[in-house]
Amino acid sequence: MSKVAVVYYSGSGNTEAMADVIVNALGADKIEAEAFSAAKAADYDAIAFGCPAMGDEVLEETIFQPMWDDVKTGLAGKKVALFGSYGWGDGQWMRDWEADAQANGVTLACESVICNEAPDDEAKAALEALAKAIG
Repeated sequence: MSKVAVVYYSGSGNTEAMADVIVNALGADKIEAEAFSAAKAADYDAIAFGCPAMGDEVLEETIFQPMWDDVKTGLAGKKVALFGSYGWGDGQWMRDWEADAQANGVTLACESVICNEAPDDEAKAALEALAKAIG
């Protein structure tokens, strides 16, 4: 059985609610972004990263982005998935995040999951499919 982590940052609770769906589907470790590092990433076979869109559709810049920059180059060969919520925009932050992951040798295990505000039934089903893809 794979060892899986769900690493997330959540400002309003919506991305944390998404993380909870994945954790419940997998029984994975749930870790807030500020407590995750490249050294910890080495302990996992699969990692789902979650971050909401912030500002002008970017990753959260004080906690999540520095953590992501620390771990992304060490994720080659691991099952990785991305998810997050937004309240405006069209998902550009996720497209940029996916491109950054791929530019750093990260192969995404499945389609990323985004939802507007709190996860609805459709988003929950997509998150459960994400869990199966990395689990």
